[in-house]
Amino acid sequence: MMQNLKYIIGIDEVGRGPVAGPVAVGAVLFSVENKTAMEERFSNFKDSKKLTPKKRNEWFENIKKAKDEGLLDYRVVFVDNKKIDEFGIAPSIRSCIKNSLKKITSTTSTATGLLLEDYLILLDGGLKAPEEFVNQKTIIKGDEKEMVIALASIMAKVTRDALMCNLAKNYPKYELEKHKGYGTKAHMTAIKKHGISEIHRKTFLKNI
Repeated sequence: MMQNLKYIIGIDEVGRGPVAGPVAVGAVLFSVENKTAMEERFSNFKDSKKLTPKKRNEWFENIKKAKDEGLLDYRVVFVDNKKIDEFGIAPSIRSCIKNSLKKITSTTSTATGLLLEDYLILLDGGLKAPEEFVNQKTIIKGDEKEMVIALASIMAKVTRDALMCNLAKNYPKYELEKHKGYGTKAHMTAIKKHGISEIHRKTFLKNI
């Protein structure tokens, strides 16, 4: 079933749990022809959550450089807090996955006439791609086991963290640059003191 694959795509999400800001899905794509080069380039891959911010940024820059060299492609897609409140976190993540796959496959499919069965989708944890992607595999702790999922995790994590640091400039009372929207003790104290802002997930803060 998978012997004629042309591309491998890794998918991971970041930001499921925070009480503020968007959820993000990262997608990284490389051709089967580049598999050996990818394995050599990223042989010491690690789950983004186990890297220091400095190391994550180094990986991020390396991934961007690899894209410039034509070794891979990537996309990061967001769903904001308002849509999370409206539709729920699980549907929002599914929407991110769908949109990230649509964007990352559009260039290769348009250029070469590839079909969806030409792609192998590897997803972390309990994530699933739309059913039309017939070659997909969900891997528990995939960000620790599959290099392409780890790279997707890094892209999503660094991109979302940067967004939260930018939002912190507009909402300084919540110190978003420190906790990136997660419900830390300091963050929850700030919410109780200053109220729920426009970037908070109200459905995550029903007890406030």
